[in-house]
Amino acid sequence: MSGQTVTIPDDRAFASFKAECLCEEGWTMTYTKGGITVWTQVLEEGKSVHKIKCCMVCKDVPAETMYDVLHDIEYRRKWDSNVIETFDIGKLTVNADVGYYSWKCPKPLRNRDVITLRSWLPIGKDYIIMNYSVKHAKYPPKKDMVRAVSLQTGYMIQSQGPTNCTLTYMAQVDPRGSLPKWVVNKSSHFLAPRAMKKISKACLKYAEWKQRHGPNFKPWLYPEQTTLATIPLSELSIQRAESLENIDESSLAETNDREDSD
Repeated sequence: MSGQTVTIPDDRAFASFKAECLCEEGWTMTYTKGGITVWTQVLEEGKSVHKIKCCMVCKDVPAETMYDVLHDIEYRRKWDSNVIETFDIGKLTVNADVGYYSWKCPKPLRNRDVITLRSWLPIGKDYIIMNYSVKHAKYPPKKDMVRAVSLQTGYMIQSQGPTNCTLTYMAQVDPRGSLPKWVVNKSSHFLAPRAMKKISKACLKYAEWKQRHGPNFKPWLYPEQTTLATIPLSELSIQRAESLENIDESSLAETNDREDSD
């Protein structure tokens, strides 16, 4: 998101995100296997900012279920093995909030965290969820984490009939650091496809889990259910990458720790 002040995305921003999800011009396909395709875009040679786009055909997963799973923070704590901590900070409007997320990075890299303004919009039978980084005075960078910057990250869910959908994930993130090439390659060839598979598997188990965990509680669909306090936009500012620690991890070698199984 450009500009100096924090703004809540409008319909044009959602339409622009959708258009880029569907566009192939300027993207390089780096992986295609088992219904998952990954594209990447190098924005500036030698810089750590990369764009990645990952698309997956999800059989036996209705678009509505995918939308619920991507929103449900309690369920994410169960299925997302990369998550260290995640919580909502406050709501802005009926379809925008602010939240914290920290995640494990491939060893020996330091783990990352991010504070984002997230917004969502159903468009017909399709759905978009997207976010970008913001600063909040009560949640400064932590000593044991590297504060990353989401320039724009999000999901587009397209309905493919009553029981199937297509999920597109697109991210433009500055991890704040000079990353070794193996990390960039691993992200597009292994980490992104594996993450997509985990989401799809989580969707298949969601209905059963949700029946036991507040089956009717879905504040992303029914905003009157939210228990989050409203926070004013004035408490937020744009998270500039230049103001954060920039670490050099480019010389770190990959460790052979066993990865989580699918």
